[in-house]
Amino acid sequence: MSALYSRNKDLTRSRKTQQETPPCSPSPTSKTFRHDRLSRLDSGSSNSSSADSYSDRLLSRTSSYTRRENRLSSLSKLEQEDTVVKDYKKLYEEALTENEKLKAKLQDAQLELAEVKAQLEKATQKQERISDKSSMLEMEKREKRALERKVSEMEEELKVLTELKSDNQRLKDENGALIRVISKLSK
Repeated sequence: MSALYSRNKDLTRSRKTQQETPPCSPSPTSKTFRHDRLSRLDSGSSNSSSADSYSDRLLSRTSSYTRRENRLSSLSKLEQEDTVVKDYKKLYEEALTENEKLKAKLQDAQLELAEVKAQLEKATQKQERISDKSSMLEMEKREKRALERKVSEMEEELKVLTELKSDNQRLKDENGALIRVISKLSK
């Protein structure tokens, strides 16, 4: 693994050195190589067998170049993935701790909600009792008023009854007196 790591370092260093050279100022040797390649391509078009071998060589060079580039890009992707994986791991751990905090808050909120519901239930029961008591008080007040009315009516009836009794007694006395007077007159 350490050999792989050192190889990765070397490849990334060499790649950085290639990128650090300014692209707008190519070296004169690269211009000549490019010129030589182009001239070979132009001259090789007349010679078909040499053109085939040249195109094969060119393809093998480009394929080796692309393989090298692919290796370098995959190595850099691996390094990026390692940092990304670490970042994802860090983000996952942060999200996990945040979720735990939120779960704890949710559980506290649910407990508080249960307590508030219990208090609300008690308050509504008290209110019902009070309303029941108040309705009972109102009913008792109505009954009391009705009873008071009945008592006052009975008192009035009692007064009328006593008056009637006294009138009746008076009439009886008068009737008795009249009967005596008639009996004396008839004798």
